[in-house]
Order: sequence, then C-alpha cells, then structure tokens
Amino acid sequence: QVQLVESGGGSVQSGGSLTLSCEASGFGYDYKNYCFGWFRQAPGNSSEGVAAIDGDGTTNYADSVKGRFTISRDNVKNMLYLQINGLKPEDTAMYYCALRRNRYCAAGIRATDFGSWGQGTRVTVSS
Repeated sequence: QVQLVESGGGSVQSGGSLTLSCEASGFGYDYKNYCFGWFRQAPGNSSEGVAAIDGDGTTNYADSVKGRFTISRDNVKNMLYLQINGLKPEDTAMYYCALRRNRYCAAGIRATDFGSWGQGTRVTVSS
C-alpha cells in the first residue's frame, strides 16, 4: 500500500527558505516510474498544483512559483523534495505531495490526475 508522508513545514519570515520532503513507501522498485506533484491549499482557497516531476526528471511549475520553487526526487531513497526560496506571506498553506500512477505527468498540474496523497505539512510565512 502506497504511503506518502510530508515533513519540513514550519513558520518562517518573509524571504526565508524551506525544504519540504515527502517520503514514499509501498512502491517496491517502481518509485522511479511514477509522476509526483506538490500541491498547496491555503485557508478558504482551492487546491493549487505548484510543481510536478515525472519519472525522467522533467519538471513543471505553476507560473506563480516559477523561479522560487524547485522540485526534485531521489529515486534511490524514494524521496520527493520541494525547495522553496524567497517565501512570501501568500505561500502560507498546507502543502501536500501526491502520486500519479504514470511515468509521465500531465501537461497541467491538476489534482484530479493524482490518486494518492500525503497528510500535508503546514507552511506559515509571516511578513
């Protein structure tokens, strides 16, 4: 059974950096064959896909985070990361990692394309 566990969230000041991690288990040797994504949801807002990475390492980002967010994966450790630089108050949200059971990610970063989710890690950015 696939499990995704996020960590690394916290409270930071505007301009700071965080690295979120997502530990994946239950894949056996198949981890490298799947697309993973990061999503966030701020209070009162709908979920927003912010980054995705496919099995070949090709990445995709939402326009709102390009240049500040970097998604990466370690196929040996079955880990997914999201490096966030230049944090802004509007980055405050719960951040979730998600799995798409396909080697390649879809063109957009849509929640409906992902079937497994972690429990989330909270990021709070103060001005």
